[in-house]
Amino acid sequence: MSDQQGLPSFHIDRIDHPEQDLIVRILDNQAALPGVVRMREWARAALALHPGDTAVDLGSGTGTEVVDMAALVGEAGRAIGIDPNPAMLAVARERAADVKAEFIEGSAYDLPLPDASVDAVRCERVYQHLDHPAKATAEIARVLRPGGRAVLIDSDWSTAIFHPGDPGVIAALQQRMETNSPNRNSGRHLRGRLVEAGLVIDDVGSEAVIWEPESILPMYTAVTERGLADGLITAAQRDRVLADIERGTESGDYHFSVTMFAVVAHKP
Repeated sequence: MSDQQGLPSFHIDRIDHPEQDLIVRILDNQAALPGVVRMREWARAALALHPGDTAVDLGSGTGTEVVDMAALVGEAGRAIGIDPNPAMLAVARERAADVKAEFIEGSAYDLPLPDASVDAVRCERVYQHLDHPAKATAEIARVLRPGGRAVLIDSDWSTAIFHPGDPGVIAALQQRMETNSPNRNSGRHLRGRLVEAGLVIDDVGSEAVIWEPESILPMYTAVTERGLADGLITAAQRDRVLADIERGTESGDYHFSVTMFAVVAHKP
């Protein structure tokens, strides 16, 4: 399934979806980016998981962070990944086969957990896909125990930089990419979402994540094709911008980045 803009969807709902391998590859490439690694390490330290804690990764994807959580909470704790996508859950379960971790199909709007049952929740790059982020934050607050911690991490796509390429074409494609996310500037709203849900802010962090070509080009190529189909750019402009980027990556003169923000809070 592609989304309504024709770009790869991260919310596919079938085990045998033809884009599954592409999406897993994109997620794996992103997880290896130094900026993402640093942001995750910072968030992990901020959550300060202890043995015996119940920890949840909302939008757990391939399960990487759930595996790390499992090591921190130990045999006495619970590390739970929640994702709406059964295909991605299957990948995560396979990769975590030797780890004490749980993966549950569920929606951010209706978490399959009792009230006040969780010590820590992390949620990374999910809010940009949500039509109702306030509802999701209310659910996080509901399942947290008093004193429980939450960390939200998300991108703010208006901060994206793509180089090289004609500035006019890049601007048109960036606007097209932004419309792929219903909540494209979610990063700047994370603090407000948590406060609105009754949580207390403890810390805020950010990272301008530098994307390597193998991480961004599959998505960027799809955006250029949609830009052409929508009449935003011509075929000549598409060919030129892709050629410019190819030359840039070959020569080392390229830059792809987007700022990610993270906010840590607790339930009073």
